[in-house]
Amino acid sequence: MSLPRDLLPQPPATLLPEDPEELAAVRAAAAGEEDPSAVAARYPTSSGAWAVLADQAFAKGDAIASYAYARTGYHRGLDALRRNGWKGHGPVPFSHEGNQGFLRALNALARAALEIGESDEAARCAQFLRDSDPSAADRM
Repeated sequence: MSLPRDLLPQPPATLLPEDPEELAAVRAAAAGEEDPSAVAARYPTSSGAWAVLADQAFAKGDAIASYAYARTGYHRGLDALRRNGWKGHGPVPFSHEGNQGFLRALNALARAALEIGESDEAARCAQFLRDSDPSAADRM
């Protein structure tokens, strides 16, 4: 038995702009080659910079700081998505490097929310991540 196909038109994927200098700085911060706080200060709208800060805080056992950094990155990413035509739904593919910072911040927010007992928010964020790109969580 085959499953029925979804015949409703799907919105196009949202692809956030890629700033090569910003992406290089975020990669360097994630690799420990640059101070992530300095990267976030230089690129305050970068979800990726905030996601790196969230990941590092979580690794140090500071779930509250991780939550705050992740929430900042998440909201910066929502702003960018909306500026780039996203209407609140539709794919945000992880394969596009410009989207990875937002998706990483969303994943970090889900993780930190769960850690501090915000299970409803953790579930919403995890679902949003799956809705954005079903394979994203497996790639982080």
